[in-house]
Amino acid sequence: TKLQVEGCIIMGLGYALTEEIHFKGGEIHDRNFDTYEIPRFSWVPEIDTVLIKAEDSPPQGGGEPTIICMGALIANAIFDATGARLYQLPMTPERIKDAIQRD
Repeated sequence: TKLQVEGCIIMGLGYALTEEIHFKGGEIHDRNFDTYEIPRFSWVPEIDTVLIKAEDSPPQGGGEPTIICMGALIANAIFDATGARLYQLPMTPERIKDAIQRD
């Protein structure tokens, strides 16, 4: 469904831009959403999903594949805008700045 696709896009944005587990003394430091940042509805862009019927194809999942490509999509958009390549997720502002200075 459209909502499944859109939810997976939002999950992919989180993986690509903000979600990262931090360790302190061998333990997970992020114990709540105040330090483990997930996408907020306030910063998610409007998503316009178009589903195309493929009557000759067997039923298949539609939402999950959108998670897989989000990192590459965003990394390529950053490269197109800045000329800097990012190879690590999440692509935080600090990592983007470092990549711009490096490249």
